[in-house]
Amino acid sequence: MIEQIGTGEAVVFWVCAVLSVVGALGLILSRRAVHSALWLALTMISLAVLYIANAAPFLGMVQIIVYTGAVMMLFLFVLMVVGVDASDSLVETIRGQRWAAIVLGLGFGMLLTAGIANALAGVGMTGLDSANSQYGGNVEGLARLLFSDYLVAFEIVAALLIVAAVGALVLAHREKWQPKLTQRDLAIQRVRTGLHPGNQAPPGVYARHNSVDTPALLPDGSIAEQSVPEPLRVRGDLRPVDTAAITETAELAAGGAADGPVEHPVADDPGSSPGEGR
Repeated sequence: MIEQIGTGEAVVFWVCAVLSVVGALGLILSRRAVHSALWLALTMISLAVLYIANAAPFLGMVQIIVYTGAVMMLFLFVLMVVGVDASDSLVETIRGQRWAAIVLGLGFGMLLTAGIANALAGVGMTGLDSANSQYGGNVEGLARLLFSDYLVAFEIVAALLIVAAVGALVLAHREKWQPKLTQRDLAIQRVRTGLHPGNQAPPGVYARHNSVDTPALLPDGSIAEQSVPEPLRVRGDLRPVDTAAITETAELAAGGAADGPVEHPVADDPGSSPGEGR
């Protein structure tokens, strides 16, 4: 007995059916992997709405939460992070995969055609309402089938998923070809380079002018050019240090105390810009 289809159910079917087909075509015809993943997400959401409209709320929620929300979004994030160019899809990494895809696609098309023909002929079709009423609901019916009639197949699928996850971890694992350096090894390596083992002095340290264009002075009185940003060093916008003022400051420090303020050790006027006076 064929039940009368309501207007709302017909509208939902035609809208979701069109979106599903459009998403499937976009998945195949898109040149970018990210766009294909987004089209596939549209198809999955449309199928979930069809499941819910056909009295299968559990399948609809699983379709959205597991496949669209978890699996599909994970694929999308991986594609966006790793980056897959359109030219990568033209390279056949596994020999014979294109022919295998064609054969499997034809087989799936035949199964789909047979299923649609049986649905139109009404052979062996009882409807979800009748199937759900036998076990008290859609969720109860699926649980009974999974853990009774199809328990072995369900366990095999679960084992295959676990094996696939472990295989992905094994394939992605890379052995370390060098031992991890400890803090002591890093310190020894830093000293053996012959460079300054500690942190470089920031601008203004040991200097009489606290400005970013003034190089820092080391304790021996030499200039630490690395304390000035590289763009200023390349342009030559460094303030020349007045060595006479530095010597006077050192003599005053050795003598104990200064009678008055010491002149600025920079040749330029402190209020002038870095480019003036040169």
